[in-house]
Amino acid sequence: MFPPVAGRRAVARTLHNETVTDDYSWLRNRDDPAVLAYLEAENAYSGAATSHLDALQKAIFQEIKSRVQEADLSAPARRGDWWYGRQTEEGRQYPKFVRWSGAPEGPGEVLLDQNELASSHGFCAIGVLGVSPDQELLAYSVDHSGNEDFTLRFRRVETGEEYPEQLTSTYYGGAWSADTSYFFYPTIDHTHRPYRVWRHRLGTEQTSDQLVYEERDERFHLDHVGATRDDRYVLIPAESSTTSEVWVIPTAAPTTQPRLLLPRRAGVRYLAEHKSNRWLIVTDENAPNNKVVSYPIDDLSTGDVIVAHDPEAKVARVLPFERHLVIVGRKQGLPVVTVWPDGGEAFDIGFDEPTYQLTIGENLEYETNSLRLAYESFLTAPRIIDADLDSGERTVVKETKVPGGFDPTQYEQARMWAFAADGVRVPISLVHRRGVAWPAPLLLYGYGAYESAVDPWFSPARMSLLDRGVAYAIAHVRGGGEMGRLWHEKGRMAHKVNTFTDFIASAEHLIDQGFTERGKIAVRGVSAGGLLMGAAATMRPDLWAVVVAEVPFVDVVNTMLDATIPLTVGEWEEWGNPVIAEDYGWMSAYSPYENTVPAVYPAILATGGFNDPRVAYWEPAKWVARLRAVNKGDRPILLKTELGSGHSGPSGRYESWHQQAFVLAFVLDQLGVEA
Repeated sequence: MFPPVAGRRAVARTLHNETVTDDYSWLRNRDDPAVLAYLEAENAYSGAATSHLDALQKAIFQEIKSRVQEADLSAPARRGDWWYGRQTEEGRQYPKFVRWSGAPEGPGEVLLDQNELASSHGFCAIGVLGVSPDQELLAYSVDHSGNEDFTLRFRRVETGEEYPEQLTSTYYGGAWSADTSYFFYPTIDHTHRPYRVWRHRLGTEQTSDQLVYEERDERFHLDHVGATRDDRYVLIPAESSTTSEVWVIPTAAPTTQPRLLLPRRAGVRYLAEHKSNRWLIVTDENAPNNKVVSYPIDDLSTGDVIVAHDPEAKVARVLPFERHLVIVGRKQGLPVVTVWPDGGEAFDIGFDEPTYQLTIGENLEYETNSLRLAYESFLTAPRIIDADLDSGERTVVKETKVPGGFDPTQYEQARMWAFAADGVRVPISLVHRRGVAWPAPLLLYGYGAYESAVDPWFSPARMSLLDRGVAYAIAHVRGGGEMGRLWHEKGRMAHKVNTFTDFIASAEHLIDQGFTERGKIAVRGVSAGGLLMGAAATMRPDLWAVVVAEVPFVDVVNTMLDATIPLTVGEWEEWGNPVIAEDYGWMSAYSPYENTVPAVYPAILATGGFNDPRVAYWEPAKWVARLRAVNKGDRPILLKTELGSGHSGPSGRYESWHQQAFVLAFVLDQLGVEA
């Protein structure tokens, strides 16, 4: 039997003339020993319920491991006289960060060995890793719990000598002054919101740091503190989901007060970069898919539009080089990079595969004629590509080797379109092994939030599904950013239900086209994608054989009512504020925890992280308890909580592969696929 949850006091909530009883709210008290005991009992129950899969888990782990070149080196990236890279060694969980002088040959100089940082800890994540402009100093930050609360330190690279100070409660992001005497960094408040930026003088205590900027509006956060591409300015963007502004400080005059570029205007977002004494502003003002405006360095009253708004193409960001401008965006649902040589004709850098992932790689130099890109697809292992910024000629500088006899010609990938209930076309990416028998068991993945695009990626773990005859697909549903800004707008706030119905329509399209059938579909999603899984389970439990909801945001109303929880206030612009009756109406209509009603549910695996600052561990714990209480079927409903990590699960690569093997073995078992 699964662990009992009865005997605890229920909590009633009355809002907008509706009273809702929460039988499992006691699981929120992480300081109650009974809560930890309950989570441990759930882990033991999940282990016992899947013990018959131990051999399959071990086999899948070995398959994943066999497809990864464990001892490897990233493509070194040049910065002046130094080349920087990342090195992994067989049997070690984490990488070493290394560099070479003059050329990437011979023994390297170790900047940081993450294995050493993790030696006495069960979890280790790096937040900041920044080399100073003179390349003599390293700023790095470490989290040993998974709660994304980092301690920032500094060391002299040549000698490995550590500076004595340790800066606590820091977050991602940071920037050096030009003379390397100062480092700018953000800190978090009690809700885990990065809200202050400080100027730290190396060799001094944190108590003497100077406050540079404080964001008092709780909807706004300072996630992306950094420097311009030419290292001329520190950038301090203050951002909410719908509005932003940017403050700047010259790196050559680090003690000056920050200067505001364009004041915040409700509903207008912008990003800033610097090139040739002009500000380049990517803005959505009267341009949902963004435009690029160039302003004189000291006068932002009037600017010149250099990239006009295009309703069919999204501009995500600009990447300035000394003699070129690179535009990163999307067209027709696919990523695209456009190069604008100064005084020349623009051209796109495109690829032939029907669906793929294309991102900007490590471009450490401003005065260069080469753009580094990272490319992969379902069937193309990650490649690092250098593109000539004048000719567009491409050179593959590293192609990830896939041991174990992987042959991409034995698989097929495709892109297709489903029709949503309102007639909107929803893109689907599909991959399968050649010769698979249709209709096949299928795993359908989805996300659909924050304007994040989920493009296909190469996965050594996925091959363990494909080689057993399971097809794999991604539904690029509204709420994400695959098709531009409006794709997000039509999947958030009052339109959030489109995310869920798009996903269901994608599954039904795959059924109608003969790729799979009802009862042969597994679905999987993470975080906001876990919300999608919860909604799919409650809206159409008949469609799925198994649901995997990892760190799922499933207790939407209760979480959005609690302003003390990390992210809540800032998230009101993505999900709504349930104190407002209209917002409460749409949220309570889809929230999985609120809508878990008696039904025959598919097999469900929910995961959580005890130290997760983004989706609290109690959301999957409460949801699983309620599911079990009303489930009319007999398929397993399991909860697995990582007690020593956070939102991203285990930090070590071998531990992550074990976690993947656990999930995939459960999926294969519930799909009835022969091991």
